[in-house]
Amino acid sequence: MKILVCISHVPDTTSKINFTDNDTQFDTNGVQFVINPNDEFGLTRAMWFKEKQGASVDVVNVGGPETEPTLRKALAIGADTAIRVNTQAKDGLQVAKELAAIVQNGGYDLVIAGRESIDYNGGMVPGMLAGLTGANFVNTCINLEIDGTNATATREIDGGKETVATTLPLIIGGQKGLVEESDLRIPNMRGIMMARKKPLTVVEPTGVSADTITVSFEKPAPKGAVKLVDNVDALIDLLHNEAKAI
Repeated sequence: MKILVCISHVPDTTSKINFTDNDTQFDTNGVQFVINPNDEFGLTRAMWFKEKQGASVDVVNVGGPETEPTLRKALAIGADTAIRVNTQAKDGLQVAKELAAIVQNGGYDLVIAGRESIDYNGGMVPGMLAGLTGANFVNTCINLEIDGTNATATREIDGGKETVATTLPLIIGGQKGLVEESDLRIPNMRGIMMARKKPLTVVEPTGVSADTITVSFEKPAPKGAVKLVDNVDALIDLLHNEAKAI
């Protein structure tokens, strides 16, 4: 089985976010980047298929040279090869089209993507990628089993879970539950050394243009000061007359 794991290069959630050029560009100065958490769950599940079923695992990212340390980390975790599509990720459809070319040329049986990235939270790419490649698709996937060309997947739905049966080729949008946080792998020294020798192929983009542009970014408004009250009557008065909540 040949697996491709899509890797997004995203800011660590502890990083302080700022913008430049009149709030039209994300300021990367001082920002630590990591593998998108939903993608990391998927990569860990792919490692299970590699170890238990002999699958090969490639990772791919759409981005500039600055994303290569993140791809190297994926290689250190255990991926066999890495691919970087040499263009900036500008919108979901552009990314999906670039990834579709990789999927179609690579002949992958299973593509594991995160259901969304934690930077823009668009949640669009896995579904569009499935539409562009004609593969079966399961989103919000929290469990996946493969038996030959047959797949059984469990996904979260409103109020519960749903288990579906399908066949390869398959694309999933994975999330926490595909593996647990305790199963995530930290690259060890041997993995880091081996990752330096594994191939990282840079592929030129297909030339797809983005259909959307970023007009501006805006931070959430600062939270107001907390007002403490020490009795129920005062609380009710504030909720009724100031907050207009009751």
